[in-house]
Amino acid sequence: MANATLLDIQKLNGNDAAVGLIEESIKYAPEIDVLPMRTIRGNTYKTGIRTGLPSTGFRTANDGFDPSKSTFTDTIVQAYIFGGAIEADKAVADAYEDGAEAWQTVEAMGVAESAMRSLGSQVFYGVTADDKGFPGLKAATIFGTETRNGDPLTVDATGSTAGTASSVYAVKFGMQDVTLIGGMNTAFDLSDFRVQNVDKNSKTMEAYVANLTSWIGMQVGNENCVRRIANLTAQSGKTLTDTLLAKLLDAFPVGYMPDAIFMSRRSRTQLQTSRSVTLFGQGRNRPDQSNIAPIPTEYDGVPIIATDSILNTDAIESA
Repeated sequence: MANATLLDIQKLNGNDAAVGLIEESIKYAPEIDVLPMRTIRGNTYKTGIRTGLPSTGFRTANDGFDPSKSTFTDTIVQAYIFGGAIEADKAVADAYEDGAEAWQTVEAMGVAESAMRSLGSQVFYGVTADDKGFPGLKAATIFGTETRNGDPLTVDATGSTAGTASSVYAVKFGMQDVTLIGGMNTAFDLSDFRVQNVDKNSKTMEAYVANLTSWIGMQVGNENCVRRIANLTAQSGKTLTDTLLAKLLDAFPVGYMPDAIFMSRRSRTQLQTSRSVTLFGQGRNRPDQSNIAPIPTEYDGVPIIATDSILNTDAIESA
């Protein structure tokens, strides 16, 4: 069964204005369009992460087993206040040729696009993007860290040019894995526009005002739900290839398969270029066949999603 997303939750909540805004602006942050979301009554909840399994094995006749049990650690998942304020100069809106309501829609679309872009950045960069928000996937894949089973959280592409690095994330979705959290039983709420005096440049003007408000968090449910390739640059031999993607998926334990691979457009182009060399570099292409491989859409059956939320200007990471 497909997981409910932020847009699905919004549709169920019935805020038609916010639904329209999300449908139009979610294209700017495609990760928000595919990440599952669940709502909670308050703004925090406790979840248990398994840190150890019970022991099992064979025994001889008339011999018993040593009793054992799973071990867990408690983690608090929190939703944070997120949104934006809209102020539209009433004189400007009233003079708009399509009417004040149309101008209000223009302003609302602007704050919705900004919200999607900000939320997308938070998913990957967390408190580095906004320290008042939730931790991101980069913090869940600390460079040089291994799981208790010895699997690396991060694959090193070994790029070294300062300020030009990027990452690729493989993510497992689900209520026990990675999911967005909507606090206070909601996703987004767009208030009705109202007329109000606001301060601008130490002066007062009459404006149409509204607020886009939500409580948003993200759960990373266990150590096996996300892996990352780091230090991808434009240097020769340091770009994204299928070999690196194979190492990325190999870092997941058997039985765990990510639901999506997120990367920047530069990384997707690097992968396309590497596939072009592999497919057509030996001179076997036909005269009617392009020597450029198709834009990558998947690796080993896992969808590839390109997003501008992942930057190509990150610092080089080292252990």
